[in-house]
Amino acid sequence: MIKGFVFDLDGVITDTARFHYQAWKKVAHDELGIDINPAVNEKLKGVSRMDSLNVILKFGGKENAYTDTEKREFATEKNDLYKSLIKQMTPADILPGISNFLQAITKAGYPMSLASASRNAPFIIERLELGEYFAAIVDPATLSKGKPDPEIFEKAADLIHSPYADTVGLEDAVAGIEGIQRAGMFAVGVGKPEVLGKADILFPDTAHLDLAKIEAAFAEKRK
Repeated sequence: MIKGFVFDLDGVITDTARFHYQAWKKVAHDELGIDINPAVNEKLKGVSRMDSLNVILKFGGKENAYTDTEKREFATEKNDLYKSLIKQMTPADILPGISNFLQAITKAGYPMSLASASRNAPFIIERLELGEYFAAIVDPATLSKGKPDPEIFEKAADLIHSPYADTVGLEDAVAGIEGIQRAGMFAVGVGKPEVLGKADILFPDTAHLDLAKIEAAFAEKRK
């Protein structure tokens, strides 16, 4: 029996990828002399701020050009710019179908928590006016490892007292699906089968998320 749901944020509840891209693109160009493209941006999804910076530096051939202190300054500058951009978010930025899906989960009595690598997740949830649905949000500062390590999903489940084997995790990234499954949880993928084919059940987009189908697939796997 399902005991709880843990959600990724970006690509599942809302899409802040464009804001991350705008912020990283400006910092990369202005401070690092590196022009990133959408292909590089794809590699930044679901990873931490410092890891994202390292991806950009590697792309530009400047892995060893800056000290750790300088890197932290670049990451802080990016985050300040990103925070100024997400202030414009409203409930209109909730992805299609998500509000109804969260309502269905709540009506069914399942607790929910957020497993996002973003330190800005609480602010974003507040801007989207979805705080009532999430009993807890993992603080990334308490984590020692990033996705695909299962730590963030395990903490998210612990916060709502949901045994890992009875927890459903939702993700749109390969690293996230891997992390959910490494935690022994049931993985719901949102995206393309050629990317997320290892998910336990896959939906092409958030508009197609269906609680009854997830419950049925979960029960079938647990037989």
